Amino acid sequence: MSGGPVAGRAGRLMLTARLSTARRAVELLDRKQRALAVDCARLELVAARAAEDFERAARTATRWLRRSVALDGRRILLDSMPEATVEVVVGYAVTMGVRHPASCGVRFGPEPPLAGSSALVQALRAHRTALAAALQLAAAQRAVALVSEELARTRQQQRTLELRWIPRLEQQLAVLVQRLDETEREENVRLRWAARRTPWERS
Repeated sequence: MSGGPVAGRAGRLMLTARLSTARRAVELLDRKQRALAVDCARLELVAARAAEDFERAARTATRWLRRSVALDGRRILLDSMPEATVEVVVGYAVTMGVRHPASCGVRFGPEPPLAGSSALVQALRAHRTALAAALQLAAAQRAVALVSEELARTRQQQRTLELRWIPRLEQQLAVLVQRLDETEREENVRLRWAARRTPWERS
């Protein structure tokens, strides 16, 4: 960002412009990181609720699975496993330029004919619910990870500007202004000295 050594009044204008740009960038990055922090906190709450939903669904699925095994046996349970694939549809959103999952839907095939007790039917449905909850949790956690990464990058960029580039530009500008002032004083001294000289001395 410093762009090499600069000198003269043109250099002063250049450094002043760069310093103004850097300060403006800090303001924009500060706004961005504040917005990201707010949205990250919201996504963390969504992920926390999704984790609770998944844990509750997983406990229910486990309970029905145990009942089904006790009533129907493992052989009937394994023979009743559906063969149809599951289709997952992920919806995305954009937060301050960060594309992240916002929703996750799942489409199951038709329920297979089950040669077992009602506990087997409930076990199948409970596991479908648990799978949908797991996918929602995965999407929410991925969203938190992506927004958190962008938030960390934004904060690092802001700190770099505030602690490194802006002080460096300010120092360069101060040194250049001092040199320009010294040059201007020397020029004024020469002009006054030349004005005091007699016509004979000038010739």
